[in-house]
Amino acid sequence: SAASDVYKRQEERMKYYLIAGEASGDLHASRLMRAIKEKDSLAVFRFFGGDLMADVGGARVKHYKELAYMGFIPVLLHLKTIFRNMALCKRDIVEFDPDVLILIDYPGFNLSIAKYIHAKTSIPVYYYISPKIWAWKEYRIKNIRRDVDEMFSILPFEVDFYERKHNYPIHYVGNPTADEVAEFKEEYKEPFADFAIRNELDGSKPVIALLAGSRKQEIKDNLPYMIRAAKRVAGDRYQIVIAGAPSISPEYYDTFTKGDDSVKIVFGQTYQLLSHSRVAAVTSGTATLETALFDVPQVVCYKTPIPKVIAFLKKHLLKVKYISLVNLIANKPVVKELVANSFSEENIASELQQLIADGEPRQAMLKGYAGIRESLGEKKAAENAANIIWDVGMRD
Repeated sequence: SAASDVYKRQEERMKYYLIAGEASGDLHASRLMRAIKEKDSLAVFRFFGGDLMADVGGARVKHYKELAYMGFIPVLLHLKTIFRNMALCKRDIVEFDPDVLILIDYPGFNLSIAKYIHAKTSIPVYYYISPKIWAWKEYRIKNIRRDVDEMFSILPFEVDFYERKHNYPIHYVGNPTADEVAEFKEEYKEPFADFAIRNELDGSKPVIALLAGSRKQEIKDNLPYMIRAAKRVAGDRYQIVIAGAPSISPEYYDTFTKGDDSVKIVFGQTYQLLSHSRVAAVTSGTATLETALFDVPQVVCYKTPIPKVIAFLKKHLLKVKYISLVNLIANKPVVKELVANSFSEENIASELQQLIADGEPRQAMLKGYAGIRESLGEKKAAENAANIIWDVGMRD
């Protein structure tokens, strides 16, 4: 019977191997692990990942910080380490012999692991949070079709891309960022006055938030322009507050604020800051979606080297019309994207100026945000994925 099958599998203790290569992967994987434990209390985890995964339990083989090299030069300089980590990972998975291998984003590393495990073993390979091959490196669909047994997507437009365009069935499980924001909003009730006192802000002035990314290079490229643009708009009526990335030191931000008291910074409180912001300037990435889910009108700005070349590449090589998740999900320009040759202090300031007032541009953007929430749906991503992993595992 089905019940005795479940009992038998639980007696055998299901083994799960997960690989997350960066901070966001650690967060999403940890939530998935918790959801799996709800279904399978005896679950045994082994993983490449971070502190959040370790908090759930199981054995960590390597911290993602030992894997993550960003950019062409750092990758070249650390090739030996990357290949050594990859070899260790392959060996370790084979020795552990899990019931399922779950890969979380991080395609450069994870697709290589998937290829090896598919070729050398009969371990099922699942992918939670699809690689963004619709934007770049679409040819990877061949590897995914060959090496990945089940694909779990967190972006609704990926269903069309995989299923209609490439005839490869996937599961849209909901969006974990939408889940995280909804949970936060439900619990966070701090008045702005208290938030301001706690962070030494002015409780009488609305906030212009600056989210300049989480990597030093992004911050260096974008933040100086954002600060100057925000100052043009702020005057005496508004205050400028930077969302400090937890991995970056306060001293690094000081080099851009240069002791200017009119620009404040809060660390590790991005959601709290967005809860109390009037408008925001945001570099591309998940932050654009988070800002939308908090109903904060935003301008997306991303400075690139050699703007004219990047503009050409965007037009001719990139497979997508937009760079922000907000516009990609909406499939239309809900937020203004200032990238390549449209990126300038003047353009950022002009856009913030339009959005800060209670006029048509602000209302149109908020209406666009409502459509995005509708597209993402009500599904809880981690729980939904865990249910499918469990159901497919039971069938096998």
